[in-house]
Amino acid sequence: MERKARAAQTEAALKAAAQRQFAERGYLNTKITDITTAAGRAAGSFYQHFASKEDLLQALLADMHGQASQVFDDDGPAHDLTDPAQLRQHLAAAWQVMRDNRPVVTALFESALAAGPASGELWKRLTGDTVVFRDHLRDLQEQGHALPGDPVLVAAAMGGMLSMLGYALLPVTPGAPGPTDAPSAADGGRPGYPDAQVVDTLASLLLYGLAGPGERGAVSPG
Repeated sequence: MERKARAAQTEAALKAAAQRQFAERGYLNTKITDITTAAGRAAGSFYQHFASKEDLLQALLADMHGQASQVFDDDGPAHDLTDPAQLRQHLAAAWQVMRDNRPVVTALFESALAAGPASGELWKRLTGDTVVFRDHLRDLQEQGHALPGDPVLVAAAMGGMLSMLGYALLPVTPGAPGPTDAPSAADGGRPGYPDAQVVDTLASLLLYGLAGPGERGAVSPG
């Protein structure tokens, strides 16, 4: 039992160190030895837990998915993404998961770009990360609701907007405070849109497009 506990501590330390290194150096510039040094572990300990840096990244992605899956109870009432409040709740939850894991979001993006367009990695990431949206959209379609397109494509488009906004707007440093109402020079001059404003804007855009709110009313601020 003590050995398992030490192994779990080492794995957690490597994951935490990887997130710090990805934030400071970028995924592509981070070496395995950078991670083990930052974790205070021997270089060889890495391979007792992960086959490669990409394998570690996939483990971090699995942790993100696990965090996201805890947000909603799939055994509860059916989710209606055409309802402003429910759509906003889903987007806000996804945004929070991205905020909590900003270095992982960045690393996944860098890894997919490095693989090149012919690999299809970006599309694979988008469709894999938007399964919840896709399933809810398919439920709506089966109930007779007319979607703007195929559920897989619509879900991927939603995820694409979310992930690119997260990449562009969320603070680089893990644990950094949320954006204020002014750009931060310390964080690359990112515009300081509050989280609620980002989520409300995206929810309204997805619900109403550029035509503005219809009969169901505008999205209420969080």
